[in-house]
Amino acid sequence: MHISFLATLGYLLSVTSAQSIFTPARPPSLPLAVKSPYLSTWFPAGSDGGNGGYLPGQWPRFYTGQVLGWTGLVRVDNETFTWMGAPKGIPLANQKSYEYTSSKSIFTIEANKKVSLKVTFLSPLTPKDLKRQSLTFSYMNVEVLSLDGAEHSVQIYTDISAEWVSGDVDVTAQWDFGLMNDVVYHKLSRQNQQKFSEFNDRAEWGNFYYATTAQNGVTYQSGADDDVRGAFVTDGKLPSSNDTNFRAINDRWPVFGYGISLGSVGASPVSTLFSLGLCQDEAIQFLGADGLAILPSLWKSYFADDLAALTFFHKDYPESSKLSSDLDDRISKDSIAAAGQDYAILTTLAARQAFAATQLVGTGDKHYLFLKEISSNGNTQTVDVIYPASPIFFYTNPDLIKLLLDPHFENQESGHYPNKWATHDLGKHYPNATGHPTGDDEPMPLEECSNNIIMVLAYVQRSGDTDYIKQHYTILRQWAEYLVEDSLFPAEQLSTDDFAGHLANQTNLALKGIIAIEAMSQLSSLINKASNAQNYTKIAHDYITKWQTLGLNTADDPPHAVLNYGNTSTWGLLYNLYNDKLLNTNLVPQSVYNIQSGFYPTVKENYGVPLDTRNRYYTKSDWELFCAAIASEKTRDMFINDLARWVNETPTSRPFTDLYQTSDGSFPPGLEFKARPAVGGLFSLLLLEQGKSGRL
Repeated sequence: MHISFLATLGYLLSVTSAQSIFTPARPPSLPLAVKSPYLSTWFPAGSDGGNGGYLPGQWPRFYTGQVLGWTGLVRVDNETFTWMGAPKGIPLANQKSYEYTSSKSIFTIEANKKVSLKVTFLSPLTPKDLKRQSLTFSYMNVEVLSLDGAEHSVQIYTDISAEWVSGDVDVTAQWDFGLMNDVVYHKLSRQNQQKFSEFNDRAEWGNFYYATTAQNGVTYQSGADDDVRGAFVTDGKLPSSNDTNFRAINDRWPVFGYGISLGSVGASPVSTLFSLGLCQDEAIQFLGADGLAILPSLWKSYFADDLAALTFFHKDYPESSKLSSDLDDRISKDSIAAAGQDYAILTTLAARQAFAATQLVGTGDKHYLFLKEISSNGNTQTVDVIYPASPIFFYTNPDLIKLLLDPHFENQESGHYPNKWATHDLGKHYPNATGHPTGDDEPMPLEECSNNIIMVLAYVQRSGDTDYIKQHYTILRQWAEYLVEDSLFPAEQLSTDDFAGHLANQTNLALKGIIAIEAMSQLSSLINKASNAQNYTKIAHDYITKWQTLGLNTADDPPHAVLNYGNTSTWGLLYNLYNDKLLNTNLVPQSVYNIQSGFYPTVKENYGVPLDTRNRYYTKSDWELFCAAIASEKTRDMFINDLARWVNETPTSRPFTDLYQTSDGSFPPGLEFKARPAVGGLFSLLLLEQGKSGRL
């Protein structure tokens, strides 16, 4: 473990089991290689499908739950033990601890009480370095040292299976082995590529690579799983041979392994590095200014081909690790300073997951950040998913928000969307951003118009890029005019919580629209549109005065905002109030903040405050943290502590969910949200604190 990291930060929140310590918490699923929508590999830990978080004895999985064969063995003085995965008939090593940071998962494992392995999974986060961030690769570093002071003969084995190349195990895989610039690699893919197609949310095109450094003591093999692993168990090495019989993934389960002799290992650690990733030359279909276009992965602008990208990434480990560690430290220190150790549990767990829903595409001259609405429906570039995720992007690099919004402006300003309001998404399923030329998207007019205007102002406030307002002012005004028509008395429509259904006169949705009108006033003022600015602020102030009468129940004790106008017994999380603080619009009186801070503790349940009175058994973690960020310190800590306790105690074994039952911490029936980028919203408090410190 990183003892210096823990000592420097002065905090250790651990959950101890019979064998392993989990720091700072034991998440429902442990992130391993988590870098893009198609490189999203996790280790189930919860009781409903996981083994408690022990790397030896269970297979890693894609976020959907499909097994991804990834094996780790260690041979110590001619005895072999499993340190990752669940190969047949090989005894398990003993996991002692697990620690996670924003970019790393670190396992400490002992084999036969003779040697210790520190296995570090690093999915680099370099939000201000787009070259590095564009690479959809992840590292695994294995460091071995003697536990008893004696020298031990040690060999390391690892493989991945053909399961990585498709969500359909009946399809035929093909593979190859090669060497370039002192890096050896296994290359594997689906034989018949299906571009821009998914099966069970898995990419059906592109090349996976599993690589390590070419050095003395490295052997390799491809072939049936039992044969390859058996060769290592018997000899401590592989025959350096390739199986040339391409076949179905489930036909004798082809695996692609390395055997590495570390020689005699003593008290000084010996390490070996592996790189794993997916290369797709063509990443997105996009209906933009020039019609339907094929957008390449952005890494293509920096590297000639797959192998150039792979070898750069593999050799870049020291620098990539440093940059990621710097961000780890920043997020952890800022989180602890903002709200304590429990808050750091949440932000550090959310970081990789939020970024892994995105991919940088395009060229150096014109590039975008595309986002997949993971697990809920697979939409491309959903505005009301970008919005809750936005705090982490604003916090790490506000320019990323521009790269997320640019495709929307380009598509709609080019005449590819017929409605006067903003579109909900740019495609029914990722990676096809083919838009909705007939206007057949899921309609959320007030929600999406407001989200766009709010995010544009937040971006300009943090970047100073007023030209962005000028460039898009016409369509921003178009959306603002819709908000003037509909915000005070919202029609019966969906909010971002579409699973809860349609509802007229939603108090929270109206508030978002009114704040967005005031945001439009500020956008107008920033480019010297004084008359427009005056008009919009007059409307917003008039609406917010009326909203307080319509949307607040001040007769009850305690008073509270109602779910929709006139229903005095109803209530919900008033998370859109956050935008007033985010944008510094100062539109909403402090009394409203005080009312909500006093009310939430009166309706909390075991793991948090329910979303609203329509379904009092579930809540959304992103919206809870939006509310926490603007609440009194006591209420803020209540939200954060309950959610951090949920992370440790939830029975779920899927990646961090933003939707869970407040009573027992499980998934709501039929609503298994997991691995979604919406957890970027947990950075809402950090974003406000960043603004207070002037570090924008």
